[in-house]
Amino acid sequence: MKKKIPQDKKLLENIEVIDIAEEGKGVGKTDDLVIFIEKAIPGDVVDVELIRKKKNFAEAKITKVKQASKHRLDAFCAHFGVCGGCKWQHMDYRAQLVYKQKSVDNALSRIGKIDTSSMEEILPSAHTVYYRNKLEYTFSNKRWLTTEDIASGKEHEMSALGFHVPLRFDKILGIEHCYLQKDPSNAIRNELKQLTIEKGISYYDLRNHEGALRNLMIRTSTTGDLMVVVVFAYPTQEQIVQVMEFLKERFPEISSLQYIINQKKNDTIFDQEIITYAGKDHIFEEMSLPNRSVRLRFKIGAKSFYQTNSEQAYELYRITKEFANLKGHELVYDLYTGAGTIANFVALDVKQVIGIEYVPSAIEDAKLNSSINGIENTLFFAGDMKDVLTREFTATHGKPDLIITDPPRAGMHPDVIARLLELEAPRIVYVSCNAATQARDLALLNEKYLVKRIKPVDMFPHTQHVENVVLLELKK
Repeated sequence: MKKKIPQDKKLLENIEVIDIAEEGKGVGKTDDLVIFIEKAIPGDVVDVELIRKKKNFAEAKITKVKQASKHRLDAFCAHFGVCGGCKWQHMDYRAQLVYKQKSVDNALSRIGKIDTSSMEEILPSAHTVYYRNKLEYTFSNKRWLTTEDIASGKEHEMSALGFHVPLRFDKILGIEHCYLQKDPSNAIRNELKQLTIEKGISYYDLRNHEGALRNLMIRTSTTGDLMVVVVFAYPTQEQIVQVMEFLKERFPEISSLQYIINQKKNDTIFDQEIITYAGKDHIFEEMSLPNRSVRLRFKIGAKSFYQTNSEQAYELYRITKEFANLKGHELVYDLYTGAGTIANFVALDVKQVIGIEYVPSAIEDAKLNSSINGIENTLFFAGDMKDVLTREFTATHGKPDLIITDPPRAGMHPDVIARLLELEAPRIVYVSCNAATQARDLALLNEKYLVKRIKPVDMFPHTQHVENVVLLELKK
């Protein structure tokens, strides 16, 4: 139960920050209280103000840094601390990697009771800025005003194009420069905002569900392709033409220019018609195969899923393939296959890959990507994993020699784990974006499997998120 904090107990001095919590906040302690401190990093000594307090812990903000950690840096982004992304950019990258590895180790050992002595050193990202291939921005008529904005006393333009402020679904922080996606991403966003303000084209009002402009998606690729998708809500035809013609003429490098009219109460586009205004309705991404003079091509549409750090996705799949130790004769089940990227990545080195995924459109992408690359030994099936992966399915398609599983953050359904224990595949490679749910699943699989290798992979520098690859072998 949340307690009201007495005024004389809100301020605490000389709190030593000793660790980092899963959500990226620094951890300090008093005699009877664990304190989660926004923007604090291990090694800091800080004075804090308590914001929320429960029985055994509290949340706090820094009022003064008494002694800076040796890992503390000046944040490079002007939006740091207000924007919800890149929360660790004030900590040097080597320290980020240490704490990401530690978080995986803690989750596996504490939750899963896993022996982590086989854990290998985390793989860093080659690039720590401009590494994302996809960003989605929101248009809003309710701009978030920073403390500096309010203190200036000036009247501010309330239309904003940027990111949601944490915990505020209806407030958008206007972004000037984002360090997550390479050029011309910033130019497209900023110049589109300038045009629409000049033309008086209204931004979306989330509470009243009115306004012309709603979202902006920008996708880049290693091939040089560039996709821009504008999501409108209640535009006139003239406004659509003004926006799309501007983007077409001002940024001729856009190879796929599309738009959507979404008048639903939510921002999802999977059930929306996508209209191609100029260029193609897709872009291509490419990925080399280890030890082969082959480059896979993946067709990506506006609704397609693809790992958002292209270069590090290659490393993640390379490690997955290395853990699999393929000999060429294997029947592989690729669970939660998405658009079939891992399935197609390993297909040339095995007898057959069978991919299963819940989203039908992703399965269509997976089939198409096999076809584009001339890969003929893949089969893909759409449906809920626990409903597809039945005894009848295995009887029809064969018992797998290897299972690769890359589930969403929630991990695998208990029925799926029970089925894996029945199947008794000699090896499982488990790829996860959430070490806590992975640890839970590994504890259940421990009935028949031993963890042989563990390798964290950093896909998202300056955030607390980390991928982890685990190799399991059937107990003899």
